[in-house]
Amino acid sequence: MKKSHLWALAALTGIGAMPAHADTVEDNRFYVAPFASFLNTGGDRGADDGFSAGAGVGKILNKHFNLELRGFYQEADSNQGTWEMPGGTVDLQYYFSRDKLAPYTVIALGGMDTTVNGIEAGSFIGEAGAGVTYELNDNFLLRTDIRYRYNNNFGTQFNRNTDEFHDMTMNFGFVVPFGPKPTPVKFEMPAPTPVPLPVEKPMDCSMMDSDSDGVNDCKDKCPETLASSKVDFKGCPVSLELKGVNFKVNSADLTPGAMGILDRVAVSLKKYPEKVNIEVHGHTSSEGSDAHNLKLSQNRSQSVVNYLKMKGVTNRMTAKGFGESRPIAENVTEQGRSLNRRVELVWMGN
Repeated sequence: MKKSHLWALAALTGIGAMPAHADTVEDNRFYVAPFASFLNTGGDRGADDGFSAGAGVGKILNKHFNLELRGFYQEADSNQGTWEMPGGTVDLQYYFSRDKLAPYTVIALGGMDTTVNGIEAGSFIGEAGAGVTYELNDNFLLRTDIRYRYNNNFGTQFNRNTDEFHDMTMNFGFVVPFGPKPTPVKFEMPAPTPVPLPVEKPMDCSMMDSDSDGVNDCKDKCPETLASSKVDFKGCPVSLELKGVNFKVNSADLTPGAMGILDRVAVSLKKYPEKVNIEVHGHTSSEGSDAHNLKLSQNRSQSVVNYLKMKGVTNRMTAKGFGESRPIAENVTEQGRSLNRRVELVWMGN
């Protein structure tokens, strides 16, 4: 069997159904969120509807959750007098996506200080509802939601024969995140080593290196080596590393950028004179279960095989997934995990 040639093709592979994916950068900025509210009072209050205002300060925790502290001041007129209701809540918001138009649900717990007709009492409030945000740009989003509110005044009835009230609120406002929105790091294929112009009248082949691989033409047994390849003493390729082949989140679907890089790899493989068997090895970092990682690495290596075949590569290619079993760095840091997420083309010989 001929000596194997190893071509390293580094690719980031994400594990799990999102919390953290290497080809995705999570937004975890703080923000402020002023709002106006329409208060639809329950029948037990005997009060008119009213308008109010408030503001929140929050943090984006990950792709799905926000945590927010909100304060508000609300009033509602009645025959007894004006209901004055300042208060605040701690909100947990769940976003189904972070698209331009992003629906979410919210639950909230907090307190309120109610004063009406000279009677004042502190109370517990709980809220549940749903809403949507619309992103105008990276640092400004419109937001609206509607919430049911339960209010318990711990025995204080305000002359209403009950200490429990049920209201609805509709909130309209905007969200202003602090700082620039994180964006994925773009990996670009290094520019090929320029090939020097041929000398019209070479005097000595030992003074020439037509493919710029560091081996002179007299000793070079592989004179058409791919640009940027590492070669052995005979000038034959040993390895070539490419970066920037990414996949969609928790998927084996290639990104458009990855397809562009593989297009250039396919052209090079078709031009290279040796027709040898190639194994496509998929590797992951240690997040997620062993079984999930093994299946994901197998599917992603098969995607690379299918794409190269579609582009006309005639070598016999086999996809193999190794999951997290062959790390090249420690999985305790993101840098190490990024190195472990890779796909390799391995030349196996005829």
